[in-house]
This record gives sequence, structure tokens and C-alpha cells, in this order.
Amino acid sequence: MVHVLILEDDRTSREALAQILLEFSKDFYIHKASSYEEAKDLLDAEIRYGLFLLDVNLNGNDREDIGGIIFAREVREKYYYTFTPIVMITAIGAMEMQAYREIHCYEYIMKPFYREQVEILLAKVLEKENQERPAMVNVKKDGINYQIKCEDIQYIEAVPRGCALHLKKEVWKVPYVTLTQMMKKLPDKMFVQCHRMFAVNVNEIEYYDMVNRMIRIKGCGDSVEIGVTYKAVLGRRLNA
Repeated sequence: MVHVLILEDDRTSREALAQILLEFSKDFYIHKASSYEEAKDLLDAEIRYGLFLLDVNLNGNDREDIGGIIFAREVREKYYYTFTPIVMITAIGAMEMQAYREIHCYEYIMKPFYREQVEILLAKVLEKENQERPAMVNVKKDGINYQIKCEDIQYIEAVPRGCALHLKKEVWKVPYVTLTQMMKKLPDKMFVQCHRMFAVNVNEIEYYDMVNRMIRIKGCGDSVEIGVTYKAVLGRRLNA
């Protein structure tokens, strides 16, 4: 899951960008800000962003405003965002070189932007993200947000008032997040639902038996049931 911070004062542009991202991939989780102050609050939250889409001018009435660049400088001051893609959005061509020089801008988008232009950029970002970072999922435990490597999750179980992540060394109970909601946070290619109560990491399957409808998980001896209505989809995924 790639967390994206969109900073754009124009509501129409902000919502259009968010919609493009959501339709392009379920791997994007969108955070939106309409002002420098809102963006600063999001930056200070316990979230690790993988992409920033920042409007250069946060005050449409002031052509000299460079609020987006000022915010980008603060992003770059955090060591873990040294190489994170920052994309500047501008209607002023002269701002391009300033963005590249000052904040090592990954790319820029000129207004008015087009869906195809944004999608090409998103494809590059996802490819870079997949190459450089393991897939992560954010979960809350005891009121604190944590990031867990998706590859460490062997299977997920629906439990009363939430779900349980069965990791290689422990079990994390995640309250108030259903199995369906958790699946939306995870990479499609890595996880598949095999039962209304279970989903499995396909890389953690030791073997499966479609006749007796069970899956054995690697290294722990646990088995999960295959639901009748999930057999066909599961079979296509595992035999692909």
C-alpha cells in the first residue's frame, strides 16, 4: 500500500487527482490537504508516505505564492523522505526548474493535467515502489499505528469485532477492521481469500487439497479451510 499526500487548494483539481489514483490502483491510499497547515498536520502523523503530489501555488490569487515548494522543503528535511517521489503541480512554467533545483523534484505536472499524463507517472512510481520497498500494511494496536511487512503475514482470520493477522512469529489482533477491509489494504497478487473467514498469503502455502478443502501453511502446521464458493477463484490463482 502506497500512502499518497495530495496538497492542492483547488477542490476540483484535488478530487480529480484523488479519483485518478483510486481508479488506477487499489495500492494507493489517499490523504488530501487543501492548505499548507493541513498538509503539515498530515506530515507529522505516524504515516510513511510513498508519494507527494504538491500544488506549487496554494493561493490562486497570488501568482508569487510557492507554498507547495515551501512544504516540499520540509518534506525533504526528514531523512526518510530524502528520495521519496515529490511531484509538483503547476500552471506556471517558470516554476519547473526551481522545483528541480531546490527539492530534487521527481516529476512535474502542468495544469490543466490529463488522466493519461497522471497515469504514466503513477505507473513509474508504483514500479519504483515495488522494486525498492517491501509491501507494508498499517495496523493499529493499543492505539498506536504500526507498519507490518505483508510478506510476514501468513494468513488472516476473521474474528469477533475485527480480524487477526497470523504472522510468522506472533498473532496480531486488529480490532474494528473486517477481513474484507483488510484485504483492500493488501497487495492483490500476494493474498487471496479462500473462505469467508480466511485469506492466505499465496507465498506461505505449503500445499493445498481441493478435494478435502484445506490449505496447509508453511512452517507452523496451521491449516485453513477452503470455502465451497471460493474454490474456483482459488484454483485459478494457484494454478496461474
